[in-house]
Amino acid sequence: MTEGPEMSSLLVNESGRLIPGSVQYGIRRYVKPQGWMAEDTGMLQYVIAPEEKGGNRLELHFCITGNMYCKEQVGGCRECKAHNTANCPKQFESVDLLTFTFTPSVLAQFVKSRAASNTLADDVLTFRHTQSFSQLVPLCNRMRSVLDGITSHNYTDTLENIFVNAQTQMLLLYSLDCMLGEKEIDVITCKFLANGADRDKILKARDVLIEHIGEPITIKELSRKVAMNECYLKKGFKEMFGTTIFDFYQNQRMEHAKYLLYEKGLSVTEVSMMLGYSSISHFSTAFKKHTGLKPCELLLR
Repeated sequence: MTEGPEMSSLLVNESGRLIPGSVQYGIRRYVKPQGWMAEDTGMLQYVIAPEEKGGNRLELHFCITGNMYCKEQVGGCRECKAHNTANCPKQFESVDLLTFTFTPSVLAQFVKSRAASNTLADDVLTFRHTQSFSQLVPLCNRMRSVLDGITSHNYTDTLENIFVNAQTQMLLLYSLDCMLGEKEIDVITCKFLANGADRDKILKARDVLIEHIGEPITIKELSRKVAMNECYLKKGFKEMFGTTIFDFYQNQRMEHAKYLLYEKGLSVTEVSMMLGYSSISHFSTAFKKHTGLKPCELLLR
Protein backbone atom coordinates (compact mmCIF):
# COMPACT_ATOMS: atom_id res chain seq x y z
CA MET A 1 0.00 0.00 0.00
CA THR A 2 2.99 2.27 0.22
CA GLU A 3 4.57 4.11 -2.64
CA GLY A 4 7.69 2.27 -3.84
CA PRO A 5 10.75 4.14 -5.14
CA GLU A 6 10.32 2.54 -8.55
CA MET A 7 6.91 4.23 -8.95
CA SER A 8 7.95 7.81 -8.22
CA SER A 9 8.88 8.63 -11.85
CA LEU A 10 5.57 7.22 -13.15
CA LEU A 11 3.29 9.63 -11.30
CA VAL A 12 0.96 11.28 -13.83
CA ASN A 13 -1.63 12.97 -11.62
CA GLU A 14 -2.08 13.94 -7.98
CA SER A 15 -5.00 15.54 -6.18
CA GLY A 16 -6.33 15.88 -2.68
CA ARG A 17 -7.70 18.10 0.03
CA LEU A 18 -6.37 19.25 3.39
CA ILE A 19 -8.93 21.18 5.43
CA PRO A 20 -8.80 21.27 9.25
CA GLY A 21 -11.73 19.41 10.80
CA SER A 22 -12.63 17.62 7.57
CA VAL A 23 -11.77 14.31 6.00
CA GLN A 24 -8.31 14.59 4.45
CA TYR A 25 -7.76 12.71 1.22
CA GLY A 26 -5.12 12.21 -1.42
CA ILE A 27 -5.25 10.45 -4.78
CA ARG A 28 -2.12 9.52 -6.74
CA ARG A 29 -2.32 8.05 -10.24
CA TYR A 30 0.59 6.16 -11.78
CA VAL A 31 1.19 4.48 -15.10
CA LYS A 32 0.90 0.78 -14.35
CA PRO A 33 4.43 -0.68 -14.37
CA GLN A 34 5.08 -3.49 -16.81
CA GLY A 35 4.62 -6.85 -15.12
CA TRP A 36 2.60 -5.40 -12.24
CA MET A 37 0.74 -8.37 -10.71
CA ALA A 38 -0.63 -6.97 -7.43
CA GLU A 39 -4.37 -7.33 -6.85
CA ASP A 40 -6.70 -4.50 -5.91
CA THR A 41 -6.75 -4.15 -2.15
CA GLY A 42 -7.95 -1.99 0.72
CA MET A 43 -6.75 -1.46 4.27
CA LEU A 44 -8.21 0.18 7.34
CA GLN A 45 -5.71 1.57 9.87
CA TYR A 46 -6.85 2.59 13.33
CA VAL A 47 -4.16 4.72 14.97
CA ILE A 48 -3.97 5.63 18.65
CA ALA A 49 -1.15 8.17 18.87
CA PRO A 50 -2.22 11.24 20.87
CA GLU A 51 1.42 12.30 21.27
CA GLU A 52 2.04 12.43 17.51
CA LYS A 53 1.36 15.45 15.31
CA GLY A 54 -1.47 13.67 13.50
CA GLY A 55 -2.97 12.38 16.74
CA ASN A 56 -5.61 9.67 16.88
CA ARG A 57 -7.04 8.90 13.44
CA LEU A 58 -8.70 6.36 11.21
CA GLU A 59 -7.18 5.87 7.78
CA LEU A 60 -8.47 4.09 4.68
CA HIS A 61 -5.98 3.09 1.99
CA PHE A 62 -6.84 1.63 -1.40
CA CYS A 63 -4.82 0.42 -4.37
CA ILE A 64 -6.88 0.10 -7.58
CA THR A 65 -5.45 -1.08 -10.89
CA GLY A 66 -6.65 -1.49 -14.46
CA ASN A 67 -8.42 1.83 -15.07
CA MET A 68 -7.69 3.40 -18.45
CA TYR A 69 -6.93 7.12 -18.80
CA CYS A 70 -5.57 9.60 -21.30
CA LYS A 71 -2.33 11.34 -20.34
CA GLU A 72 -3.91 14.65 -21.33
CA GLN A 73 -5.75 15.10 -18.04
CA VAL A 74 -8.16 17.92 -18.94
CA GLY A 75 -10.65 16.62 -21.48
CA GLY A 76 -8.27 14.09 -23.00
CA CYS A 77 -6.62 14.16 -26.41
CA ARG A 78 -8.34 14.79 -29.75
CA GLU A 79 -9.50 11.17 -30.04
CA CYS A 80 -10.88 11.12 -26.50
CA LYS A 81 -12.79 14.35 -27.06
CA ALA A 82 -14.31 12.72 -30.14
CA HIS A 83 -15.34 9.75 -27.95
CA ASN A 84 -12.99 7.52 -29.94
CA THR A 85 -10.98 6.26 -26.99
CA ALA A 86 -10.10 2.98 -28.72
CA ASN A 87 -7.72 4.94 -30.97
CA CYS A 88 -6.29 7.17 -28.24
CA PRO A 89 -2.47 7.20 -28.65
CA LYS A 90 -1.94 8.50 -25.11
CA GLN A 91 -4.09 6.02 -23.22
CA PHE A 92 -2.49 4.14 -20.33
CA GLU A 93 -3.47 1.61 -17.68
CA SER A 94 -3.20 3.04 -14.20
CA VAL A 95 -2.44 2.19 -10.61
CA ASP A 96 -4.47 4.51 -8.34
CA LEU A 97 -3.49 4.96 -4.69
CA LEU A 98 -6.15 6.57 -2.51
CA THR A 99 -5.83 7.62 1.13
CA PHE A 100 -8.56 9.00 3.39
CA THR A 101 -7.89 10.21 6.95
CA PHE A 102 -10.68 10.70 9.49
CA THR A 103 -10.00 12.60 12.73
CA PRO A 104 -11.92 12.12 16.02
CA SER A 105 -13.89 15.33 15.44
CA VAL A 106 -15.04 14.10 12.02
CA LEU A 107 -16.04 10.64 13.26
CA ALA A 108 -17.85 11.93 16.36
CA GLN A 109 -20.73 13.18 14.22
CA PHE A 110 -21.66 9.58 13.34
CA VAL A 111 -22.22 8.54 16.97
CA LYS A 112 -25.39 10.08 18.34
CA SER A 113 -25.00 9.11 22.00
CA ARG A 114 -21.75 8.04 23.63
CA ALA A 115 -23.69 6.65 26.59
CA ALA A 116 -25.64 4.35 24.30
CA SER A 117 -22.58 3.31 22.30
CA ASN A 118 -21.61 -0.27 23.11
CA THR A 119 -20.48 -1.87 19.85
CA LEU A 120 -16.98 -2.24 18.45
CA ALA A 121 -17.94 0.18 15.68
CA ASP A 122 -18.86 2.80 18.29
CA ASP A 123 -15.62 2.16 20.20
CA VAL A 124 -13.66 2.74 16.99
CA LEU A 125 -15.59 5.85 15.97
CA THR A 126 -15.16 7.39 19.45
CA PHE A 127 -11.54 6.15 19.81
CA ARG A 128 -12.32 4.23 22.99
CA HIS A 129 -10.65 1.15 21.51
CA THR A 130 -7.22 1.43 23.12
CA GLN A 131 -4.95 -0.46 20.69
CA SER A 132 -3.87 0.56 17.20
CA PHE A 133 -4.51 -2.02 14.48
CA SER A 134 -4.56 -2.57 10.73
CA GLN A 135 -6.98 -4.76 8.84
CA LEU A 136 -7.40 -5.63 5.18
CA VAL A 137 -10.71 -4.52 3.70
CA PRO A 138 -12.18 -6.78 0.99
CA LEU A 139 -13.33 -4.80 -2.03
CA CYS A 140 -16.96 -5.79 -2.54
CA ASN A 141 -18.92 -4.58 -5.55
CA ARG A 142 -20.55 -1.69 -3.72
CA MET A 143 -17.15 -0.42 -2.52
CA ARG A 144 -15.66 -0.77 -6.00
CA SER A 145 -18.55 1.29 -7.33
CA VAL A 146 -17.79 4.11 -4.90
CA LEU A 147 -14.05 3.99 -5.66
CA ASP A 148 -14.73 4.01 -9.39
CA GLY A 149 -16.85 7.10 -8.90
CA ILE A 150 -14.09 8.88 -6.99
CA THR A 151 -11.36 8.04 -9.52
CA SER A 152 -13.38 8.52 -12.71
CA HIS A 153 -15.85 11.35 -12.14
CA ASN A 154 -15.83 14.48 -14.30
CA TYR A 155 -16.65 17.02 -11.60
CA THR A 156 -14.29 19.91 -10.89
CA ASP A 157 -13.79 22.53 -8.21
CA THR A 158 -16.90 23.00 -6.02
CA LEU A 159 -18.92 20.12 -7.47
CA GLU A 160 -15.94 17.79 -7.06
CA ASN A 161 -15.75 18.64 -3.37
CA ILE A 162 -19.45 17.95 -2.83
CA PHE A 163 -19.29 14.67 -4.74
CA VAL A 164 -16.16 13.34 -2.98
CA ASN A 165 -17.60 14.26 0.44
CA ALA A 166 -20.63 12.08 -0.17
CA GLN A 167 -18.65 9.18 -1.62
CA THR A 168 -16.13 9.25 1.22
CA GLN A 169 -18.85 8.69 3.81
CA MET A 170 -20.05 5.65 1.89
CA LEU A 171 -16.47 4.28 1.89
CA LEU A 172 -16.32 4.67 5.65
CA LEU A 173 -19.66 2.90 6.12
CA TYR A 174 -18.76 -0.01 3.85
CA SER A 175 -15.23 -0.36 5.28
CA LEU A 176 -16.48 -0.57 8.86
CA ASP A 177 -19.15 -3.03 7.80
CA CYS A 178 -16.55 -5.25 6.12
CA MET A 179 -14.06 -4.93 8.98
CA LEU A 180 -16.52 -5.80 11.70
CA GLY A 181 -18.36 -8.44 9.76
CA GLU A 182 -21.66 -6.68 10.44
CA LYS A 183 -24.38 -7.44 7.91
CA GLU A 184 -27.09 -5.05 9.03
CA ILE A 185 -26.95 -2.89 5.91
CA ASP A 186 -27.33 -5.99 3.74
CA VAL A 187 -30.53 -7.02 5.50
CA ILE A 188 -33.58 -5.53 3.85
CA THR A 189 -36.03 -4.73 6.64
CA CYS A 190 -38.04 -2.42 4.37
CA LYS A 191 -39.68 -4.91 2.04
CA PHE A 192 -40.14 -2.36 -0.72
CA LEU A 193 -36.35 -2.03 -1.05
CA ALA A 194 -36.26 -5.54 -2.46
CA ASN A 195 -37.43 -3.81 -5.63
CA GLY A 196 -34.49 -2.48 -7.65
CA ALA A 197 -36.55 0.42 -8.99
CA ASP A 198 -37.26 1.63 -5.45
CA ARG A 199 -33.60 1.38 -4.47
CA ASP A 200 -32.76 3.48 -7.52
CA LYS A 201 -35.23 6.11 -6.33
CA ILE A 202 -33.42 6.31 -2.99
CA LEU A 203 -30.09 6.69 -4.80
CA LYS A 204 -31.60 9.40 -6.96
CA ALA A 205 -32.83 11.18 -3.82
CA ARG A 206 -29.27 11.32 -2.50
CA ASP A 207 -28.08 12.77 -5.82
CA VAL A 208 -30.85 15.39 -5.75
CA LEU A 209 -29.81 16.46 -2.23
CA ILE A 210 -26.21 16.90 -3.39
CA GLU A 211 -27.32 18.88 -6.45
CA HIS A 212 -29.38 21.18 -4.18
CA ILE A 213 -26.61 21.81 -1.67
CA GLY A 214 -27.26 25.56 -1.91
CA GLU A 215 -31.01 25.35 -2.42
CA PRO A 216 -32.69 23.80 0.64
CA ILE A 217 -35.29 21.27 -0.42
CA THR A 218 -38.12 19.83 1.68
CA ILE A 219 -38.80 16.12 1.99
CA LYS A 220 -42.14 16.67 0.25
CA GLU A 221 -40.37 18.25 -2.74
CA LEU A 222 -37.74 15.53 -2.70
CA SER A 223 -40.37 12.78 -2.67
CA ARG A 224 -42.05 14.35 -5.70
CA LYS A 225 -38.78 14.55 -7.61
CA VAL A 226 -38.09 10.85 -7.14
CA ALA A 227 -41.76 9.77 -7.29
CA MET A 228 -41.80 8.02 -3.91
CA ASN A 229 -44.06 8.21 -0.88
CA GLU A 230 -42.53 10.43 1.85
CA CYS A 231 -42.70 7.70 4.50
CA TYR A 232 -41.05 5.14 2.24
CA LEU A 233 -38.43 7.68 1.20
CA LYS A 234 -37.45 8.44 4.81
CA LYS A 235 -37.37 4.79 5.88
CA GLY A 236 -35.53 3.65 2.75
CA PHE A 237 -32.95 6.42 2.96
CA LYS A 238 -32.18 5.63 6.61
CA GLU A 239 -31.77 1.93 5.83
CA MET A 240 -29.59 2.36 2.74
CA PHE A 241 -27.34 5.15 4.02
CA GLY A 242 -27.46 4.71 7.79
CA THR A 243 -28.57 8.30 8.42
CA THR A 244 -31.65 10.46 8.12
CA ILE A 245 -32.24 12.67 5.10
CA PHE A 246 -31.85 15.80 7.23
CA ASP A 247 -28.61 14.68 8.90
CA PHE A 248 -27.12 13.63 5.56
CA TYR A 249 -28.03 16.95 3.96
CA GLN A 250 -26.75 19.03 6.87
CA ASN A 251 -23.49 17.10 6.96
CA GLN A 252 -22.90 17.69 3.25
CA ARG A 253 -23.65 21.40 3.58
CA MET A 254 -21.28 21.89 6.51
CA GLU A 255 -18.46 19.91 4.92
CA HIS A 256 -18.87 22.01 1.79
CA ALA A 257 -18.89 25.15 3.93
CA LYS A 258 -15.46 24.19 5.31
CA TYR A 259 -14.17 23.86 1.77
CA LEU A 260 -15.57 27.23 0.67
CA LEU A 261 -14.19 29.01 3.74
CA TYR A 262 -10.78 27.38 4.00
CA GLU A 263 -9.78 26.48 0.44
CA LYS A 264 -11.73 28.98 -1.65
CA GLY A 265 -11.24 31.86 0.79
CA LEU A 266 -14.85 33.04 0.71
CA SER A 267 -16.27 35.16 3.50
CA VAL A 268 -18.78 33.90 6.06
CA THR A 269 -21.42 36.08 4.44
CA GLU A 270 -20.74 34.65 0.97
CA VAL A 271 -20.82 31.05 2.18
CA SER A 272 -24.00 31.64 4.15
CA MET A 273 -25.71 32.96 1.03
CA MET A 274 -24.36 30.21 -1.24
CA LEU A 275 -25.71 27.50 1.08
CA GLY A 276 -29.15 29.09 1.23
CA TYR A 277 -29.21 30.31 4.84
CA SER A 278 -31.60 33.11 5.69
CA SER A 279 -29.07 34.79 7.99
CA ILE A 280 -25.41 34.61 8.95
CA SER A 281 -26.36 33.79 12.54
CA HIS A 282 -28.36 30.73 11.45
CA PHE A 283 -25.41 29.54 9.37
CA SER A 284 -22.90 30.15 12.17
CA THR A 285 -25.07 28.23 14.66
CA ALA A 286 -25.39 25.25 12.30
CA PHE A 287 -21.66 25.33 11.53
CA LYS A 288 -20.66 25.36 15.19
CA LYS A 289 -23.09 22.55 16.00
CA HIS A 290 -21.50 20.42 13.28
CA THR A 291 -17.81 21.31 13.75
CA GLY A 292 -17.56 22.67 17.29
CA LEU A 293 -16.12 25.87 15.83
CA LYS A 294 -17.46 29.19 14.65
CA PRO A 295 -16.83 29.75 10.91
CA CYS A 296 -14.22 32.43 11.62
CA GLU A 297 -12.37 30.11 14.02
CA LEU A 298 -11.77 27.57 11.25
CA LEU A 299 -9.64 30.10 9.39
CA LEU A 300 -7.36 30.52 12.42
CA ARG A 301 -6.40 26.84 12.59
